[in-house]
Amino acid sequence: MSEPVLTEVSDGVAVVTINRPEARNAVNGAVARGMAEAMDDLDARADVRVLILTGAGGTFSAGMDLKGFLSGDAPTVPGRGFGGLAEHRPAKPIIAAVEGYALAGGFELVLSCDLVVASEEAKFGLPEVKRGLVAGAGGLLRLPARIPYHLAMEIALTGDHFAAARLQAAGLVNAVVPAGQALAGARELAARIAQNAPLALAASKRVIVESADWDSASAFARQGQIITPVFGSKDAMEGAAAFAEKRAPKWRGE
Repeated sequence: MSEPVLTEVSDGVAVVTINRPEARNAVNGAVARGMAEAMDDLDARADVRVLILTGAGGTFSAGMDLKGFLSGDAPTVPGRGFGGLAEHRPAKPIIAAVEGYALAGGFELVLSCDLVVASEEAKFGLPEVKRGLVAGAGGLLRLPARIPYHLAMEIALTGDHFAAARLQAAGLVNAVVPAGQALAGARELAARIAQNAPLALAASKRVIVESADWDSASAFARQGQIITPVFGSKDAMEGAAAFAEKRAPKWRGE
């Protein structure tokens, strides 16, 4: 039996693949547990700076495994939520590389990522309402914060499929690439990010994610708690030295 989640690491970039192509990468309990384990492992590895999440066989994910749902096989991990990711995201930047369908929980996994590279043939949607269900893995919470209100409502209430180009125009998708090139496009974006200092990357992501509900009076103080250690790090000194010496920096994550 194939592993439900595959990982590979190269040049500071880790690719995490949902590996159930025979079920359009529908998420069951095994996938959720595998995802949680993979994210914890890769988040802790010093040789990984950026993560990519994708699906095997030309489909990102069709969402929750409905057959598993009916049999009581929950596609969640306690404290982590749907797919082992929706409620507990990695500290490192994560890019969704989307081919084919990213529907229901699959779309919600995309929304759990920080950047999105999609095939021109990719389709996104929250069809839960067509099945008497609700997009409870972050879709209804994250979508209106990422795109205009009325488009978020259209996606949530119609359950229809939406093209990558339309979501790129709305600001949700970073890049649309030719069919079959989503992972390659995500690797290119990841390589640009992976050149940068790991402590600075993690702190920058954390400020952007956490500051959404900060009040203006405390925002700079709360940001300071996160970024001050970065300014005192060895990597900060290395960055300045490398600039002065006109060479590429050698990051240590310290």
